[in-house]
Amino acid sequence: MIKGTLKYFLLFVLFLGALSTQADDIKSIGVPYIQNYPKSVYLSGNQNWSVAKDKNGMMYFGNTEGLLVFDGKYWQQYKMPNGQIVRSVATDSKGNVYTGGFGEFGFWRMEGKHLKYTSLTGLIPGKSKITDEIWKIYVDGNRIIFQSFKAVYIYQDNKISIIKNSSDFLFLYKIDKRFIIEALGKGLFELSGNKLIALKNTGAPLPGNVLSILPYKEGKLLIGTSKFGLFVYDGEKYSPFISPANAFLQTYQLNNGTQVSGKYYAFGTILNGVIIIDENGVIVQQINKSSGLQNNTVLSIFADNEKNLWAGLDNGIDRIELNSSLYFYFDKTGLFGTVYSSLIYGGNIYLGTNQGLFYSPWAAGHSFSSFDFKLVPKSQGQVWELNEIDGQLLSGHNDGTFSVKGNAIEKISGLSGGWTIKKLNDDYLIQGAYNGLVLFKKDVTGKWKFDAKVANFAQPSRYVERDAKGDIWVSHAYKGLYKLTLSPDFKTVTSTKYYDEHNGLPSSYNINLFMLEKTLLFSSDQGFLTYDEISNRFTKYQSLNKALGSFSRSNKIINAGQKKYWFINHGKMALVNFNQPGKIEIDSNRFSVLDGRMVQYYENISKISDQMYLISVDDGFVIYNSSQQNDRKKTTLPAVLIRKIDDITDTYQTISEAGSTAQGIEIPFSRNNIRISYALPYYRQAKIKFQYYLEGYSRIWSDWSAASQKDFTNLGRGNYKFLVRAKINDQTISEITSFEFTILPPFYASNWALAFYFILIIALLILGKKLYEKKLLKDQTSITEKLQAEKEAYLKKEAEATEKQIIKLQTEKLHAELAGKNRELANSAMSLVYKNELLQKISEEILKLKDENGKKLSEDQLRKIQKVIDEGMNDERDWNLFESSFNEAHESFFKKLKANHPDLVPNDLKLCAYLHMNMSSKEMASLLNISLRGVEIRRYRLRKKLNVPHDKNLVEFLMEL
Repeated sequence: MIKGTLKYFLLFVLFLGALSTQADDIKSIGVPYIQNYPKSVYLSGNQNWSVAKDKNGMMYFGNTEGLLVFDGKYWQQYKMPNGQIVRSVATDSKGNVYTGGFGEFGFWRMEGKHLKYTSLTGLIPGKSKITDEIWKIYVDGNRIIFQSFKAVYIYQDNKISIIKNSSDFLFLYKIDKRFIIEALGKGLFELSGNKLIALKNTGAPLPGNVLSILPYKEGKLLIGTSKFGLFVYDGEKYSPFISPANAFLQTYQLNNGTQVSGKYYAFGTILNGVIIIDENGVIVQQINKSSGLQNNTVLSIFADNEKNLWAGLDNGIDRIELNSSLYFYFDKTGLFGTVYSSLIYGGNIYLGTNQGLFYSPWAAGHSFSSFDFKLVPKSQGQVWELNEIDGQLLSGHNDGTFSVKGNAIEKISGLSGGWTIKKLNDDYLIQGAYNGLVLFKKDVTGKWKFDAKVANFAQPSRYVERDAKGDIWVSHAYKGLYKLTLSPDFKTVTSTKYYDEHNGLPSSYNINLFMLEKTLLFSSDQGFLTYDEISNRFTKYQSLNKALGSFSRSNKIINAGQKKYWFINHGKMALVNFNQPGKIEIDSNRFSVLDGRMVQYYENISKISDQMYLISVDDGFVIYNSSQQNDRKKTTLPAVLIRKIDDITDTYQTISEAGSTAQGIEIPFSRNNIRISYALPYYRQAKIKFQYYLEGYSRIWSDWSAASQKDFTNLGRGNYKFLVRAKINDQTISEITSFEFTILPPFYASNWALAFYFILIIALLILGKKLYEKKLLKDQTSITEKLQAEKEAYLKKEAEATEKQIIKLQTEKLHAELAGKNRELANSAMSLVYKNELLQKISEEILKLKDENGKKLSEDQLRKIQKVIDEGMNDERDWNLFESSFNEAHESFFKKLKANHPDLVPNDLKLCAYLHMNMSSKEMASLLNISLRGVEIRRYRLRKKLNVPHDKNLVEFLMEL
């Protein structure tokens, strides 16, 4: 929200009888709080021709450059189709905003999450065209009335009917349920249905140029004219409204008007701002450029339901906060400089400034009057303090101390620099000055007079307080604290104690002292301190500091009466209430407009009555009326408006202007960085804070903050619900406003993508199934082939094993047969050996035989017998049989032997066969029928024929063949 510029305000005040006034009264002295909205803030045209407010609290202004929308925080501008000036604006209960300009009228409505304009001029029947401006728009149930100087257009049931007159119109006005319009030169007419009926008039005709018609008491009408002032119409005749306001309105040219707070009337003028009058015509407020308005030409005026008076100006927009608890007076001419102190006394208001003492009559009652401040003669110079003590006004001045009465002053002390003055008892005052302490005493007439300068102390004494024991405490701006014990006559300091960091003070600088509920407090930059007499040390007042929060570092405390105190923390102020034991109430929000406007370290607030206070500010004063705050506590807050949803991913783009009413907003995942802007359409001066919570993102509500927008970045896909509420002045909390939106899934997780993935998965599954089946078939074939191969290999192996077994068996059989044959052969050989040996023995025995005569047988007989024996021993049949048997057993022996050694003779072959059979030499000798020597000789010869190496055994050689 745009901060009000107090520098443009002239005055706030109240009258002395304000205690008996009602909360809805508008005070007659000064001006209430005015908020300025210059062109540089709303960024549109200078002129503002009309003002309206909708059911949600949004403000609409007909501006030179289009339609202006304001929600209390953000301004938005919307152009008409051809860039026309918006002369008139109105709202209905459905959320439509109607506007009119030159040759054009229609309505704005949220469509597609944006505010869009729909023209209604196409519904005008026939060939009629608008050739002038639409100046007024009114909503009357289900019909909308648009008025130009040429005609009145009524839009109802999607049709437009036209009402014209023989003469041009001026302006149409709505008074409760009545519509009255001026036909130029013919007077006032009432619009009844689609007909114009002239108002009855039995008296003098009403002057022309009617610019305001408002409801008046007893069913009458209060009519304002441009140059002839105000008139009252009672249904029969027009009567001039006898009022002090008439002269003003005639001089400065009334331009518009509105009823405010039931019993007041506000009129905007062309030349001198706004005046507010009561039912009796008494001016209770006059607000113009010198008192805070940006411009004196008021083009439009509107009173809302929150006691705000909106003024559309020739240059800017202003909001006047009626029924405010603060009223202002500021010196715009620089007449009296910086105000250090202010006080109401003896029918005058006094201002102590850096240029002197000024005064002006203090008006009482409801009638408006302006201040006329004048310098009190001989008071030039710095005035530090104004203080009323026992009915006498005393002024602490750079040049001394003065007694003030009316517009005159009397010096009662020449000691310079009267900072502060305190009452010691009924007869004595003590004052802190530049060079120590000053004593004042009542004379016989009861007037305060200078008595003496307190001796033995000459330090600058900015703050002075007396404790319960009667000792005087003095704070020095830069040197710490002093505790002084005075003589019984108060004129001499008999004891001085100095306190600094060694006694527990955080510093020697900016230590001030004040009385709070009969307790002496010491302020510091680290909080309030108390003094312990026993330990002679200062300690922090923890419980008070904790309860005061930021105001625990206040540099000044001012008694406000009734257990209330003003705490001032370096330009910020709060009214603290100690009425309830154990509980402290702090009210600071309503005074935030005064932050930094008081003279630091010389802040001054004086009490006018139990409910009113006069606050000194830099260039004037402010009056606070606490009776006005009760109305504030009953305020029902409007709902927070969610104004805009912006895409802040890379470039700023508005997603929706519908905000609170938007439904079904879907945001692409690639644009998942958004800003939500919100505002509270509460326009009175207040401290507004917001609290938000995003379901689906956060777990708890945020802290209260003045920020009116929130950025959310990298939001995940899903549904979200944004909730927000507002709080004013840390007291009243609004209802929760919600807004739902969806972050769409990324393109690869969208429904189409999921469907594609599903189809793709199905296809992949089918393809996979087919590939699997194909692979399975291939594997089955491979396994079958492998099994077949393994089977064949196994069978082959089995066959080979069987064959080997068979071969083995055959071999074994052959070996067995061979062994058998060898045995047979051996047996046969042995039989031959035995036979030969037998024959040899027979041959030998025959030689020994003798006949019967004892004589040896004859040689012839012996030869025959020996021949038979030799034939038996050399019978080739035996060898042939042996050879045949040997060949069967050793089939290839002779073949190899003959092949390798063809020169072998039969006897060599026989010897080889016998050696192969490993026969002994004896056996071979028998078979060969030779001697053993012959066998050895043959063996030798055979070895040579066979070329058997010397190291090789002949038998082994032959057995290896």
